[in-house]
Amino acid sequence: MSSESSATGRAMPRRPRLLFATLAASMMLALAACSSPAPATPAPTQTASPAPSATEEPVEPLVLLPDGTAQDNLAYFDSIAAAVLAANPSAGGEAFINALVAGGFSKADMEVGFDRTSVDLAADSVPWAVRFNGECLLGQFGPSSGGYQSAVTAMLSTGSCLIGSTRAIDW
Repeated sequence: MSSESSATGRAMPRRPRLLFATLAASMMLALAACSSPAPATPAPTQTASPAPSATEEPVEPLVLLPDGTAQDNLAYFDSIAAAVLAANPSAGGEAFINALVAGGFSKADMEVGFDRTSVDLAADSVPWAVRFNGECLLGQFGPSSGGYQSAVTAMLSTGSCLIGSTRAIDW
């Protein structure tokens, strides 16, 4: 009966050696199978989307509804703000006011917060508002507001929409 030394220095009989060698070979095959590259999967194919049919109704562009409510005009208000931000992602209050005027809102019914703080730092958020048929369309943009936000609210008892001091719209 021949024997070989194991890692502990003891002699191993032939039968356990054969079992050990078989287990070791099986483990090596299993490890090799785990580390072999996965079969390549074909890249997804792109299909062209069908062209709109001639019977589909075109989407009407958003427009100012002067006789509507503030809620009726919120989507239009938001579309103007989106266009301003698309043109200039760091736009200030003046850009929003100018775009709203160009969109048909009355400048006399607008309010805007300050773009700079009293110590001349960029404001964390700039609010603006339009008094519209007894309600307020509010917009706000800046990092502390999580980007652009808008809402429709009731006017304050003062007849304004924004709380606190606001900037004169004198341009």
